[in-house]
Amino acid sequence: MRRTALSQQPPLGLRLVYAVRKEPDYRTMSPADLTALGETANRIVTSRLARLMTGLPHSGVTISWQDVDLADRTIRVRVYRPQSTGKLPLVLHVHGGGYVGTAVQCDWINSHVAARVSAVVVSVEHRLMDHDTPLAAIVDDGWDVLRHVYRRAADWGIDPTRVAVAGESAGSMVAALSALRARDAGMSLRAQVLVNPCVDVTSTALDYDSMRQYPNTPTLTLEGMEFFRELAVPDGTDPRTVSPLYAATLAGLPPTLIVIPTLDPVADHGRAYAERLDQQGVSVAVSEHPKAGHAFISMPGLVRQARPARDRIVQFLCERFR
Repeated sequence: MRRTALSQQPPLGLRLVYAVRKEPDYRTMSPADLTALGETANRIVTSRLARLMTGLPHSGVTISWQDVDLADRTIRVRVYRPQSTGKLPLVLHVHGGGYVGTAVQCDWINSHVAARVSAVVVSVEHRLMDHDTPLAAIVDDGWDVLRHVYRRAADWGIDPTRVAVAGESAGSMVAALSALRARDAGMSLRAQVLVNPCVDVTSTALDYDSMRQYPNTPTLTLEGMEFFRELAVPDGTDPRTVSPLYAATLAGLPPTLIVIPTLDPVADHGRAYAERLDQQGVSVAVSEHPKAGHAFISMPGLVRQARPARDRIVQFLCERFR
């Protein structure tokens, strides 16, 4: 029993780091409290010390901020460019967090993808959810940036025939919904990569076995998921419209890689989405990583499984961009 229990725990380093992190009382948080939470979390994750956890960017990649000017708003994006020349593939990336998070926390994975795939990675610094900003707004940010860059491929130095979307956690939901919109708009994508995806914010979102097995992990808790749902779909909103799992049809989506850490409350979200994709004729590969927890790919300094997951993503995208 003891050995089994230990095998189902995240790595010791991760548990120690989060042992000093107090889970906020989401039920009593005011809008100001939520804003302060996001600012504090993002200030920590962008600190130099945090690089020990989030990993060092690839040295052969240039990282810069750019503005995407849309008709009604401006969205910042973090751009990762390899040293390769010519028109390169595009990977449109969306970071996780939902009501916290920043593209900076993904510098390690995005820079390594850019270098090893020889692709331009554009990571969307989307609006964070709050009491006035639902998930639908984040989805609009992801899709609008994808459409903007795609239509201006020459300006961005990308090949519009080789485009993929990728996302982590809540960002996977945005990426998956962007892929659905791209299909409906006639935009051909080569691939989508969904890492520890959350694909269901309906009333069934918390009813999966993995939710019951891992309700209090260091990087995601059941209480946090409940709060996420409250912000994501305010009263009067149809949650199915932002739940890829419940899209009317998934047929016609690009080949998909779903990366699942096994010690994750939403692990079964990814498995359920993979099953539905397969049922509807979409080529889907699932890469499961034992003893890894939610958001593991953004913490290579603490979770060794981040590296094989990165390698699988690189391999998948290289194959799809040939």
